[in-house]
Amino acid sequence: MGSSEGPSRPLVVVKLGGSLITRKTEVEKLRPKVIARLASEIAEIRDVRLVLLHGAGSFGHPGAHRFGLASAPERGIAPDHRARGAAIVSAEVRRLHLALLRALIEAGARPFSVPMATHAQNREGTLVALDATPFEAALERAALPVAFGDVVPDDAWGFSILSADRIAVELAALLHPTRVVFATDVPGVLGPGKGRERTVVPELTDAAVASLSEGAGPGRDVTGGIRGKALAMRSIARAGVDAVLISGLTDGAVSRAIRGEAVYGSWAHARPEPPLQP
Repeated sequence: MGSSEGPSRPLVVVKLGGSLITRKTEVEKLRPKVIARLASEIAEIRDVRLVLLHGAGSFGHPGAHRFGLASAPERGIAPDHRARGAAIVSAEVRRLHLALLRALIEAGARPFSVPMATHAQNREGTLVALDATPFEAALERAALPVAFGDVVPDDAWGFSILSADRIAVELAALLHPTRVVFATDVPGVLGPGKGRERTVVPELTDAAVASLSEGAGPGRDVTGGIRGKALAMRSIARAGVDAVLISGLTDGAVSRAIRGEAVYGSWAHARPEPPLQP
């Protein structure tokens, strides 16, 4: 990574799914070979500036589910119980984050951690403020900003989950990247059906997203599953940025998608919404 051209180079946001870098059906189980290969693909990029995000996978979702951090606090539950859950999940996710940072460093990249807990604010589980300054500052200094789905302060619930998908949506609007690449453990967004009947949806329209079921896929996902990702991609497209969901298990797919090559997967092409009429 890196070039003397600086900000003139295109910017791409890459999100590595938790199901790609961890085994979501096993508690706190890394995929070290996959992480090492992805780190190498990212480190070899020279002509594109990158922002890297990653999900929590088996390091965050079980604890978030156990403590109810993706929903409103239950009646009768003391605030310190939720705070305890936030502390546990934050620590778990940071173990995964550190493993990815180490892999990136070993591959020759220059990762710079941007923890969302100190740069974002939720209200009733919905993002209301995100400071993009740390990302911009890291990019200006030729570093690779790396953020992750995390527990963040919530001014109504105390703490709640901010997913990496939601971070990607916000950064698409704030940083105006060329595209957003979602790398997962599936070849794309799979349409309705069962088994071999399910095929990849090449173009994510509103109708295609409406046909998807909630939380499809193995393991507990407190951030909306594949339908949540598809909705995020549609939001990114409405912001005027291309979004694609591909398999990160295919060698070279992530680096090709970063460079703008036509990679097999599901696309939400940029369709900026027209300005409101006065």
